[in-house]
This record gives sequence, structure tokens and C-alpha cells, in this order.
Amino acid sequence: MYFNQTNDKDRIAVATWLFFIAFLVFAMVMVGGATRLTESGLSMVNWRPVTGFLPPLSDAAWLQEFTDYQASPEYKLKNIGMSLAEFKGIYWWEWAHRLLGRLIGVAFLVPMLFFWAKGRIPAGYKLRLVVLFVLGGLQGLLGWYMVKSGLVAEPEVSHYRLTAHLMLALLLFSATFWTALDLVRPHPSTIAKPIKILTHVVMLLLVLQLAMGALVAGLKAGYFYNSWPLMDGSFVPPDMLVLSPIWRNFTDNGVTVQFDHRIGAYLLFTLVLILFFKARKRAATAVKKASSYLLAAIMLQVGLGITALVKMVPVTWGTAHQGGGVLVLAVAIYLMHVQRTKSAK
Repeated sequence: MYFNQTNDKDRIAVATWLFFIAFLVFAMVMVGGATRLTESGLSMVNWRPVTGFLPPLSDAAWLQEFTDYQASPEYKLKNIGMSLAEFKGIYWWEWAHRLLGRLIGVAFLVPMLFFWAKGRIPAGYKLRLVVLFVLGGLQGLLGWYMVKSGLVAEPEVSHYRLTAHLMLALLLFSATFWTALDLVRPHPSTIAKPIKILTHVVMLLLVLQLAMGALVAGLKAGYFYNSWPLMDGSFVPPDMLVLSPIWRNFTDNGVTVQFDHRIGAYLLFTLVLILFFKARKRAATAVKKASSYLLAAIMLQVGLGITALVKMVPVTWGTAHQGGGVLVLAVAIYLMHVQRTKSAK
């Protein structure tokens, strides 16, 4: 079996811990999506890396947090007159998002130090673990950098910073998941080269599609055209190239970004379908299974995306769609890993 290739207890222990960390990062992405969709991300206007894990514990503390929020652009321009009870509703989402980030840091650092002290980290993995921990810290800093962009003049975070924040989270997830797979399956199999090339093309398009999805979220482009398969009766909407210079439409025009995200989904689904049929004919059993998992994941994700769109991106469906993207990424990483040709350390 794929996950039972090694009997080394230390490798299995470290891998199990890393799989758990990857799951926590997945949960973090889900909570982050819900935080964005509930418009809660700008509710905490202060950043306290050490003491911020505690929520307000008294009426006076809640009043101070609310007073600080009332000085922000979001309150003045969007939520003027909001009650303290309503403020608490959005505050708890952002607090939970930041708390989960801290918990991930602790869940990573403490076991790493334990495994290190006990000499249980396999050779060649100490630097990898340090890099993963640093990436997690950078993710927290980038998150605050993103929030700051919405606390200056306009109550909207920069869609560029939001995209960078999500993509760094996905990089952290990918690197953690890949490292865990290396630990449980250090020895590769021989795979037909054309399948491997196509898998890498799929991964490249998937990364672009995930980045485009982040731009859709940052520009709130999911609310522009809520019909499918046409966009308000037309396959190509008329207002795709209204910005100047033209290249700005592909990053700053919500209509164009949504259109590109749709086209990316069609292309990705088509490539995964081709890969699935090629794998059935030419690939080893492990690759056949992984390709079928990927096809199932991409079909689920397309369904979630269409449903979220036509329902005007409610919190539940929008969050599920964001989580579905991570699921597709995980299966694509798994498919790439079973086709490795070099042994892990």
C-alpha cells in the first residue's frame, strides 16, 4: 500500500504529525474563507502577536475593542451605527482565525522540538522542518500586512495581498503534505513519462486557477454574474476590457477575472479528464487510483463552484468551494508524488 512503504517508526511518527499540521492548515483556509465571506476580517484593528490570543474578557475590554473599531474606515463607511452585539458577531470570526493560526504554530513548534530533542527526526529533514516553521511565521505577518491595507482609507483589503496570503497558505500546505508523503513513501515507482508530464501541466494550471480564485474573492467578483453557463445571457460579457491599459483587466476587472476563472475551470476539468483516461491505459495501479481521485475531486469542486455562484456566494457554499480547492490541490500533490522517480531521504 502507498502509505505503508516504510516500517521506520520515527518516519511514521513525524509523518503523522505533519499530516495533522496539513489538516490544520486546510482548516485555517476554510476559516479564512468564512471570515472573508462574513466580512469579519477587519473587525480586529489591532495586532497583538503575543497577547492577542485572549479575547476581551470584560465589558470594558469589549467596549475598548469596539471603540477602536469605530475609528476604522469599515465602521465609518459601511457599518456606521452597528451595535456592540453585532460587532461581537464579526469579531469572533476574525479572533478564531487568528487563534487557529497561533495554535498551528504551537502544534508545529512543540512536537518539532520534542522530536529534535529525542533524535527522532530522520536524516535530511531538520532543515525542511525549520523552513516550514518559518513559512508559517511569514504567513502570519502577511496576514496582518493584508489586513492593514483595509484599515487606511477604503474598508477593503488589497486583492493582491489577499491573493498572496492565500497562495502562501497553499504553499505551506503543499510543502507540509509533500514532506509527510516523502516520509511514508521514500521509494518511487517507474511511471510512463507522458502521464507525468501531463500531471505537471495540470498542476501548473491548478496553481493559476487557485490564484485566479483568490482574485475573484478579493474583488468580490463572484457577485457580478450569478448565472451559469452564460454570464447574463452571453458567453463573453461585454465589459471585459473596460480598464486601461488592457492588461489591468486581468487583475483588476472583476468581470474579466470571473470569466478567466470560469475558463480555467473548463480547461482544468478537460485536462484532468484526459489524464484520467491516459492513466487507465498506460499507468501503474497507484497512478490510476490517484487520477480517479483527482477526477472525483475536480468534479466536486466544479459542482461547488457553480452552486456557490448561482446562489450568490453564501457563506456555506463559498467556504465549501474554497475548501474544495485545497482538496483538489492535495489530490494533485498525491498524484505527483506517486510518479516521483527519485528516492526521498
